[in-house]
Amino acid sequence: MQIRVGEHVFEARTAGPDDGDAVLLLHGFPQTSWSWRDQLTALGDAGYRAIAPDQRGYSPGARPTEVEAYTVDRLVADVFGMADALGIDRFHLVGHDWGAAVAWATAIGHPDRVRSLVALSVPHPDAFRRAFQGEAGSDQASRSSYVELFVSDGAAEMFTQNGGDGLRNMFAVSGLTGDVQPYVDVLLQPGAMQAALNWYRAGFVGAGAAGSDRPPLGPCRVPTMFVWSTEDGALGPEGAKWTEAYVDAPYRFEVIEGVGHWIAESVPDRLNALLLEHLAAHR
Repeated sequence: MQIRVGEHVFEARTAGPDDGDAVLLLHGFPQTSWSWRDQLTALGDAGYRAIAPDQRGYSPGARPTEVEAYTVDRLVADVFGMADALGIDRFHLVGHDWGAAVAWATAIGHPDRVRSLVALSVPHPDAFRRAFQGEAGSDQASRSSYVELFVSDGAAEMFTQNGGDGLRNMFAVSGLTGDVQPYVDVLLQPGAMQAALNWYRAGFVGAGAAGSDRPPLGPCRVPTMFVWSTEDGALGPEGAKWTEAYVDAPYRFEVIEGVGHWIAESVPDRLNALLLEHLAAHR
């Protein structure tokens, strides 16, 4: 389906009845709503109204070129714009990777509209900042060193050369072994790869280490489940463990052993069970 928000039109995948409790699922980099295909089926079958949009930069009709169009406040506004366009007042929110970062900001800033939060891989931003700054010997800064490449000139061309070989290699090196061609197809569209990388440019360039020049977001006050996997090369254990201190609401921390960054696709049945338990507890 398509969701119009102002001048932008977002592509989205949906499942379940229109009168079910709404669940919005936000993908990360460099993926699309297709990453949630197994979760959409499980949620729809359970009676939820599940909506997974292709976010700003990934949807052809919502692909501005300027970097400042990809700041977190714009991405959060997209979430509410889509919910409003669909007539949804309150909703559950699920996010992975950059989608988790947006989900954290959405839930923290607007707890009146978010019923519950599920964040995958990326911890609470304030916990991540502590880890990035090396507290308790954390190696998060080293794990995040790839960002320098992502914000460099020529990064888009590197990923898309030879029909997307750079993207396919990135997925393979990071452990995603399934079919990645649907992601490559989207990011080979004109301007799409640079738009996806603009999330990093808007989030990191000029913001200090891990956004250290910005004020803390403060506690999350909605029921939250955080899911982290032990073989995630990009996100270490310290930020994951410290996230609990930044949730002032019922909190559940799930650690998935032996799994890398791509939780939704690597262990879909395990994640689906966790999602359904969490949502049932906070309907």
